[in-house]
Amino acid sequence: MSDNRLSLSPMAPTDSVFAPSRGGDGDLVALQEVRDLLGKARAARLALEDYDQAATDRIVEAMVEAGVRHSFDLAKLAVAESGFGVVAGKTLKNLFSTEFTWQHIKDMKTVGVINRDDERRVYEIAHPAGTVAAVIPITNPTSTAMFKCIIALKARCSIVVSPHPRGVACIYEACKILYEAALRAGAPEGCISCLTKPTLQSTNELMRHRWTSLILATGGAGLVTAAYSSGKPAFGVGPGNSPAYVDRSADPKRAARALTLGQVFDNGTICSSEQSIVLDRPIANAFLDEMRGRGAHICTEAEVDALRPVIVEAGGGRQNPDIVGQYPRVIAEMAGFQVPHDTTTLICPERGVGRGYELSYEKLSPVLALYAVDGWKEGLAQAEELLHFGGMGHSSAIHATDERVIFQMAERLHANRIMVNSPTTQGAIGYTTGLFPSMMLGCGTPGGNVVSDNIGPQHLINTKRLTFVRDEMLDENERNDISYRRQAGDTQLPWASSVPTSGRGKAEFVGAGGSTRPWSTPLPKAAEARPVRAAGGAGDGGSAGRVSAALSGGGGATPATAPGGGDSSNLYRVAPGGVAPTSASRERGAFGSVLPLTERDIETIISRASKRP
Repeated sequence: MSDNRLSLSPMAPTDSVFAPSRGGDGDLVALQEVRDLLGKARAARLALEDYDQAATDRIVEAMVEAGVRHSFDLAKLAVAESGFGVVAGKTLKNLFSTEFTWQHIKDMKTVGVINRDDERRVYEIAHPAGTVAAVIPITNPTSTAMFKCIIALKARCSIVVSPHPRGVACIYEACKILYEAALRAGAPEGCISCLTKPTLQSTNELMRHRWTSLILATGGAGLVTAAYSSGKPAFGVGPGNSPAYVDRSADPKRAARALTLGQVFDNGTICSSEQSIVLDRPIANAFLDEMRGRGAHICTEAEVDALRPVIVEAGGGRQNPDIVGQYPRVIAEMAGFQVPHDTTTLICPERGVGRGYELSYEKLSPVLALYAVDGWKEGLAQAEELLHFGGMGHSSAIHATDERVIFQMAERLHANRIMVNSPTTQGAIGYTTGLFPSMMLGCGTPGGNVVSDNIGPQHLINTKRLTFVRDEMLDENERNDISYRRQAGDTQLPWASSVPTSGRGKAEFVGAGGSTRPWSTPLPKAAEARPVRAAGGAGDGGSAGRVSAALSGGGGATPATAPGGGDSSNLYRVAPGGVAPTSASRERGAFGSVLPLTERDIETIISRASKRP
């Protein structure tokens, strides 16, 4: 293979990491390959810990340049091997994952002190997460592989890639190109590697192995669940099923342009691509005319019904993988009807959401369900129904110029990336918006993920925090410790007479009105007390502030507002060693009692708690 042209034939290995796998029993060979590659990756990641920022960036920049040179050839290989997608779209995704991403992360600090707060004397220091296990999908094979390799090396992590079985050749080639460039730039051997015979068993072994530090799992729900069940820290993703709401305030020409570009971008194979249009009726005719002008075909009811068994496999359980990334004309032919060769999108009016409404599923192809609504509130309800069916926490679009509508919907939508007047396809990954560029989109807790971020090098770093003592707080801690020990009857305070200070001279207890007394002075039988207003009661400062003041010993005793709202002049929150509460106030129970508690109070509270259902 020359430097500038990709060879589709088997390559002579330049390093044992990318040597052909040995023969023998397939499963055993695959498992041994995982262990061999992880052993090399472990040695590499230990070596990478000693690389400074300049050396790290030099390696990553060399990887990026190599990826850019081969972007077009890798796109062709991916389309040829997978059997779907668009070479132009995959080329753009390869460039996005390399050059575009590099422009956003090249100045990111990932070595040494990455953040400092001199006033608080807190310093954040980066330490690499370790060896990354990266699972790559078939929908975006070369772009995702290169993206994960780049962010791993930027964070000084080694990486072992498990390719989708339908994309082994193109993913392997992408990893090898970046690995060779990294070696030439001074990276340690074994820093990037790729399985050659991936199986379910070998991928599980990769994720569970003791030398794997962290998992980047991109794929179906089963794969992400396996990653989360591996016992290792894992970043996963969720299904998209992104709805695009087109409001009456939208510019129909701009909205049609954005939606069309989202669909033709590699035939909608990115998980954030639009799956449904939620269309406000007053703008419907103008918008659909614009879509027709951009090559969309509005399906008849008969055509929609013909598409249903093509979109979802028999039994109604899952999307048909054969439609993923296919051209609209191919999908139409599968359903038994014809559309023009240059059709960009199939738009299918749908009646509902869920099982039995096949067009409401995530399709990952240029096929859009269409729902008509009256106003943004109905639009919000329809978009939410689609997200709840299969897309929680992922992405959504709002096409509108009315900012009141935009922000009202954004506050309520269960999507973590909400694009305004942008395709969700390119917008969610950060290509046509200001979001962090990423080929891995977290869905947060709604989507069963640990983060809602666009994943990047910052997620592959353990941030250590160096901090220095605050002497005044250490003094306060010791003063409070002694005070509460005495309140509890602990007289064994051998160090109390020599409490250190922060330059104030002899340690003293600061009481009400600023009065002081040495620690060696016995506490009085009755100390100053401050009142506590009950929860919800009116008054300046609130109960939290009064409790804090009371426990610090400040101020004199004043009446408190009783829980019932009336005045209770004998209900007090008492400072350490203070006056005993009245019997009436003790009867208020665990959440209405005042300090200090007698032994009998404590026994009563515990007894009541044990009897609660």
